[in-house]
Amino acid sequence: MISDQFSKLRQRRTAPLILELDLSEGISEERPADPVTAVLARRRLLLSDVLDGLRRASGDNRVRALVAKVGGRGIGLAVVQELRAAIDQFREAGKLTVAWAETFGEFSAGNVPYYLATAFDTIYLQPSGDLFTERSFTGPAREATERMTASVIEQLVDAIASRRGIARGQARALIDRGPFLSGQALEAGLVDALGYRDEVFAHVRKQAGPDAILQYVSRYQRSHALAERARRLPAPRQQSVALIYATGPIRRGRSGHGPMSGGAMGSDTIAAALRAATADDRARAIVLRVNSPGGSYVASDTIWREVVRARAAGKPVVVSMSDVAASGGYFIAMAADAIVAQPGTVTGSIGVLSGKPVVTEMLGRAGVTTDSVAEGAHSAMFTTTRPFSEDEWALVNDWLDHIYADFTGKVAAGRGMSAKRVHELARGRVWTGADALANGLVDELGGLDTAAALARTKAGLPPGAPLRVYPRVRPLDRLRPPASSDAASAAAAGLAAGLLAESWGPAWRLAARAGLSPHGPLMLPGSWTFE
Repeated sequence: MISDQFSKLRQRRTAPLILELDLSEGISEERPADPVTAVLARRRLLLSDVLDGLRRASGDNRVRALVAKVGGRGIGLAVVQELRAAIDQFREAGKLTVAWAETFGEFSAGNVPYYLATAFDTIYLQPSGDLFTERSFTGPAREATERMTASVIEQLVDAIASRRGIARGQARALIDRGPFLSGQALEAGLVDALGYRDEVFAHVRKQAGPDAILQYVSRYQRSHALAERARRLPAPRQQSVALIYATGPIRRGRSGHGPMSGGAMGSDTIAAALRAATADDRARAIVLRVNSPGGSYVASDTIWREVVRARAAGKPVVVSMSDVAASGGYFIAMAADAIVAQPGTVTGSIGVLSGKPVVTEMLGRAGVTTDSVAEGAHSAMFTTTRPFSEDEWALVNDWLDHIYADFTGKVAAGRGMSAKRVHELARGRVWTGADALANGLVDELGGLDTAAALARTKAGLPPGAPLRVYPRVRPLDRLRPPASSDAASAAAAGLAAGLLAESWGPAWRLAARAGLSPHGPLMLPGSWTFE
């Protein structure tokens, strides 16, 4: 009996594997810092785990196939492009790849999930599903939006044309014909088969073998990563590349992550992480992973300064841009040795925007009156109960001009451009990563792997040198105060209680809808999403 159990275990360890990737709950850039958010997000995949799992599986002879469910919770275009690159590598290793979706839209946009699906050998669509392709995106600035739309559609056209082996003009015509019912999508060659989940998995099992075992990519990655760590001898002085996640709107103080209010990037947290990595002899280079629409000018400038100091200390800094690195998000990136972005990254927005909501009329309709006492000519200029006066507007404009001059001057210095050229690219204009490369705002297209490889090269490290996430904060460090702002524990994040309401109180939601940011003047205006 015991021998039978060992035999079954041995067979299971040597049986072929079918890896499963369920993207319906979306994907996260980094692990949540606080335990409450971590519990709520426990089913959310981690991008680095998926990429590492697919990389390992590419060279594993046991792994025969990958089947992925796409659609559901939105995933940013730049992250989708990182996933596509990993799937391409997996497929080029001679392994079967199958994508399936219940729908690519259901009366909503389906461009991005379908774009991801085009990286697979076979695309299945549930018979009741549909496929929406759109060529129009809305945005606050028509000129910038039209160019952004054109750039994104060019990337989608290239993907469809490459997959179907047709001319770009034909692929563009297919986009203009959408939306498609499932049968129409099949007839047009946009999907390869119609089928329900059981039919999809039956097809994959037939290709991989009847004894193949189904396993999630994340579980496969964890088991192999743990086994690899167990085989390695401890190497406390091993040289590495520090990885710092700079995620969310930028504010002063500590980063915050909360289950109700999302998260924000605090300048104290990111600056402390940069100082810790700079002071650590084992960290030979720094990769700063930016996914931020911007926010506070002062906080952005604080982080920019630490990037400059890290470089001055001899630590190469490479920025990896995720879905968005705009306005303040670009501000903190511009001083790096190199900037890597995906073609679909939203970046640029080199400009400054400010104002305030005025809610007196709205409150009056509700029967609410307000009053205040102020001492000083401009002490109440930011009250939400009256507009700016003419001299207050003059002060605001002087302040904005100062910030714009500082921003564009630092872009010119960091990117080696003339002031005239920076102004041509600035004025708040938003770019895709592909256009940013053409205009010299970024140095290379690619994902986190590309940025890490570039950092290793600049630091003279071997290709296998590990990435280590900073700040390296222990659980106890989150409970006790740090010894100083130079201590590694100073980089611990906190909860994001009251995060978005900190500037304007209850008026922030109305202001945000009007395009005004409660986070600060270096904020990407409006809402830029690709679906």
